[in-house]
Amino acid sequence: MSDTLRLDLDEYLRRIGGEGELRADLATLRRLHLAHMRSIPFENLDALRGTAPSLEPADLVAKLLHSRRGGYCYEHNTLFAGVLEALGFGVTLLTARVVVGADRIESRPRTHMALLVEVPGDPQPYLADVGFGAIGALLEPVPLTAGVEFQDAERRHRLVHAPHAGPLEMWLLQAQDQVKGDWVDQYAFTLEPFEKPDFEVINWHIGTNPRSPFTQRVYVQNITAERHLLLDGRLLTETRADGTVVEREVTEEAEARRLLDEEFGIDVPEGMGLLPR
Repeated sequence: MSDTLRLDLDEYLRRIGGEGELRADLATLRRLHLAHMRSIPFENLDALRGTAPSLEPADLVAKLLHSRRGGYCYEHNTLFAGVLEALGFGVTLLTARVVVGADRIESRPRTHMALLVEVPGDPQPYLADVGFGAIGALLEPVPLTAGVEFQDAERRHRLVHAPHAGPLEMWLLQAQDQVKGDWVDQYAFTLEPFEKPDFEVINWHIGTNPRSPFTQRVYVQNITAERHLLLDGRLLTETRADGTVVEREVTEEAEARRLLDEEFGIDVPEGMGLLPR
């Protein structure tokens, strides 16, 4: 994959508005991570049509770099992993259980992709993730260190160990609520490596299963330094940098299409409906 993406690094930088020299160092990793998060939207339009999006390198480049589209976690993080590998970083693909709002970690399946990144010359590995479609998503990579609070751009995160019955340590990513200051569980993972065939199966399940939340309603996210904008079904939520939250219902199909075009930077496929009838 890295060979294919190496030819498109300039195109990738243009897509994310990236500047500066590319090196396999922590500063570059942080810069690319933040720029990616603020440039390529999170969206589930393929899954909403009942189709698992392709994870093939050429298809990812065509969709995420050469068109006004985005993707969900497998697309974003597969693309980002390829870019990092092309630059000389070490990358391990991880799976995670999304536990936002869950009573128990074990109640959620492993359906999220995250990345463990090794920076040459740095003994400290980093958790990177440009594909988490939530207000608690990482904006920059954080060191894989338990019990330490990290400031990543406008957000604060920490990693803690969660008790579980397995032989590997369970890591839990938490985000700090901007207003209340509470720590909110985001997702849990171990460091067991996963491979491309594993994600082909998970991707097909999430993209085609009628019980998957991504096949049932539109879910798109856009992030800037000033706000986090989310359209979840008919509910449009704007979370501003000061923690102010503004919500409203989107009732008309034409309005939903306008929002995706003007606010999220997404071209909706021809003939596709966004709102439930």
